[in-house]
Amino acid sequence: MLLTLLRVLAIPFVVLAYYWPTPWAGPIAAVLFLAAAITDWFDGWLARRWDQTSAFGAFLDPVADKLIVATSLVILLSEDASILLSILVAVIIGREITVSALREWMAEIGARASVAVSWIGKVKTTFQMTAIVLMLWGHPLGPIPVYSIGYGLLFVAAGLTLWSMIAYLRAAWPVLSEHST
Repeated sequence: MLLTLLRVLAIPFVVLAYYWPTPWAGPIAAVLFLAAAITDWFDGWLARRWDQTSAFGAFLDPVADKLIVATSLVILLSEDASILLSILVAVIIGREITVSALREWMAEIGARASVAVSWIGKVKTTFQMTAIVLMLWGHPLGPIPVYSIGYGLLFVAAGLTLWSMIAYLRAAWPVLSEHST
């Protein structure tokens, strides 16, 4: 849970680093974001390995992820307010809100297991985190157009985002479509 709290605390530092008036602001923000992404994976691995979970940790972990992702996407959108990036950001953030609400509702009616995290969600998260790191970095690495690669990966992440949202909605559909009498 400590690593999860550190991810939440990293959010203002990612923002401050990105807007810091230095040519290395983007790379510093990218490294901070990458460290947070790695601690997310490591935190989950440790919790499973040591069988140490808590209700608060189970609540805070996905919240921390969504906060740092949404914040970073808004930062990137502030620098490139194009319609295309706006749509990608809206799709990703909108899916997070939709799936979170769906999981909460399903948990309330005792059907949370039908919308558990799937492999599609894990792949989506990998593409999304990689895209954000590259886009925050922004600077080319020699001939490698880092931002453009990240932008392309964000398209993949948005596609996987829609796919995973549809998968969650389909899994929940039998309960969502029940008629009350």
